[in-house]
Amino acid sequence: MATLSVPAAVPAVAEDCEQLRKAFAGWGTNERLIVSILAHRDAAQRRAIRRAYAEAYGEELLRAIGDEIHGKFERAVTQWTLDPAERDAELAGEEAKKWQPGGRALVEIACARTPAQLFAAKQAYHDRFKRSLEEDVAAHVTGDFRKLLVPLVSAYRYDGPEVNTSLAHSEAKILNGKINEKAYSDDEIVRILTTRSKAQLLATFNSYNDQFSHPITKDLKEDPKNEFLSTLRAIIRCFTCPDRYFEKVVRLALGGVGTDENTLTRVITTRAEVDLKVIKEAYQKRNSVPLEKAVSKETSRDYEDMMLALLGAEY
Repeated sequence: MATLSVPAAVPAVAEDCEQLRKAFAGWGTNERLIVSILAHRDAAQRRAIRRAYAEAYGEELLRAIGDEIHGKFERAVTQWTLDPAERDAELAGEEAKKWQPGGRALVEIACARTPAQLFAAKQAYHDRFKRSLEEDVAAHVTGDFRKLLVPLVSAYRYDGPEVNTSLAHSEAKILNGKINEKAYSDDEIVRILTTRSKAQLLATFNSYNDQFSHPITKDLKEDPKNEFLSTLRAIIRCFTCPDRYFEKVVRLALGGVGTDENTLTRVITTRAEVDLKVIKEAYQKRNSVPLEKAVSKETSRDYEDMMLALLGAEY
């Protein structure tokens, strides 16, 4: 399901480091060489390159990248080069400290990652910022969003397949009752969404559909401009249909007045080693246009090359 393309014969780490050093040397940076190396190495290989580069040249690779390239291209290369947990920590910190309703990075990290991946991201956050993620979310997010997001990022969910069917049935009724009362931030809704395992939540949402003849997300669409309801729908979709969730995020990033490069970069860098192929298929099915073509139309130059490389396109 990943789109990352790694060559069958990967050069030695020392050779990759030497080539990157050459890309940074001289009067002009060789951006294409940077893309040809880093955009075609998996997380373990990128980690090895960073370690070897620092040992060989006495300089952190990410610092060298920041000295040589800038703007959206630098952001894309840097986010991709980070370990997944480090990347999530950076994205979470950025959103938590500048929280605005409509932000989705925290929801994605809490709900579209495995419990182990969320735990690793929180450990990386602690190492990077010397505080907990929960602490910063509580400090910067207010109102109903804080009530929802603090337990959401605090959770360590059971990750197995076991499901309690009778519990799913009863909690589907609880959710329906609270939604009908428009008590969207009720403690019971928060408790169910922030503590139950993915398998249990899927069973609950299926029971909701069976009992009330429509999906729970339909009942949460009553007020399309209500950002809290949008966040609840995003949480549910990250669990139930992540490919369609991320397809919509990408579609909106590409389809507004001006491309939202930060959002586009976040989705592509975080999903290229996971399920970006499935997201691409969902995008083409929904829009009748290949995602690579849409990205190429809305981006340019080195940033375009980086995005297309991670999408698995020939560029």
